[in-house]
Amino acid sequence: MRDARGGLVGTSELERSSVVANSTMNRERGLAGVNSYARELGVDPLARLAGPAPSWLDLCSGEGRALREAASALPADAVLTAVDLVGPLVPLPAPPTVEEITASVSAWAPTRPYDLITCVHGLHYVGDQLGLLGRAASWLTEDGLLLAHFDPESVRWADGTAAGRAVLAALRAAGFTYDTRRHLLTLQGARTTTLPFTYLGADPAAGPNYTGQPAVGSHYSRTVTDTAG
Repeated sequence: MRDARGGLVGTSELERSSVVANSTMNRERGLAGVNSYARELGVDPLARLAGPAPSWLDLCSGEGRALREAASALPADAVLTAVDLVGPLVPLPAPPTVEEITASVSAWAPTRPYDLITCVHGLHYVGDQLGLLGRAASWLTEDGLLLAHFDPESVRWADGTAAGRAVLAALRAAGFTYDTRRHLLTLQGARTTTLPFTYLGADPAAGPNYTGQPAVGSHYSRTVTDTAG
């Protein structure tokens, strides 16, 4: 059933929609090479995990290939967590350092901080993208790194007009940097982040984004702060 607010849908319906359920964007991407995290992020994940007891959280992880490949190159005390709405389509035994969690990233939360958090083309299928970014910022270690692909064109006001410029300004004010060429948000170091937007719902029929694949539109209003008294 469509949400009453301009035809937008809530999280449960969005996650049952064909654009989300059939997403194959990050299914087969590995750690290095042509179709890889290193190529998409412009960062070698292993280089960020060179310290003792390294930890990596991958949101919207698909088949989890990148974490599985990283496990063989990292120490036995590494913590590698993959979270995906569907999870691996062909379940295989995971290395001891890899935990694969099938859950909605919109509701899931970790019990520990991470040195590296990635979301490779995953926000394109999340309704409240800004809410997830704000929560993920608090999941980093003190000097941890968050990397997430983000399309400013996917965020809209209630009436459907573009909100990308205002959203990027707020993200930069919160400490994020944005690489327009890679469509990549970066945040260094854990922090509490409250972005001045209220999530209204998602449009699963928003159409293709810069990747050429169908994606989700996320609609927001500005958060009104009561300064009275």
